[in-house]
Amino acid sequence: MNFVDWEPVYRKILADFGFSRDDDERARDVLADFVEPFDKSRFDALAGKTVAIAGAGPSLENELDKARDADTVLSASTATDVLLDAGISVDCMVTDLDKNPETARGLTEQGIPVAAHAHGDNVPVVESVVPTFDVNHVLATTQAEPRSSVENFGGFTDGDRAAFLADHFGAEELIFLGWDFDDPGVDAMKQKKLQWAERLLYWLEQRREERFSVLDGRREEIDASWLPK
Repeated sequence: MNFVDWEPVYRKILADFGFSRDDDERARDVLADFVEPFDKSRFDALAGKTVAIAGAGPSLENELDKARDADTVLSASTATDVLLDAGISVDCMVTDLDKNPETARGLTEQGIPVAAHAHGDNVPVVESVVPTFDVNHVLATTQAEPRSSVENFGGFTDGDRAAFLADHFGAEELIFLGWDFDDPGVDAMKQKKLQWAERLLYWLEQRREERFSVLDGRREEIDASWLPK
């Protein structure tokens, strides 16, 4: 994914949520002050591999074998804790730092990459948390235009950003665990974000000419009017 392809979708997300592009760009620039260029060749190992994308939904506990069977595991936010508690290693944590920054910090101290994301609403946590990480293992990301050491591989929520990251680096197959688009335990804002995650996975599977089982039985209900022309 490059920004030219991503930007039309990004504009639709901003409009739908009423988010500010200026705020996202300011957050990106704040994050850039705390990080160094990340050695992206570390993700070359994803090429040709089966990559598990672990979401933090309630079904995760019952689907851990999918992660055990995968070549590589990318985990979203608190899914990381569930996997680690089950003795399953993660190869990268994808997070906007809102729930478990101590887990992210610990991973960087172990030399495991953390894709730390800045957006308009999380500048204070970026400023307080990212400087405590081992920056050699921080991949800084934004949903706005990439700049300096801050990258954009596509995606909006932690989970779908993990999927777009794996796609960007040539994953052969993406498998999904812990994805609950209809989770009744989330608030209205989170539910809206899950709807966008679903749409973005729908777009990604079309780009990859692959069908993700997590979307089986759901594709017909997905509004595709937002897709880039």
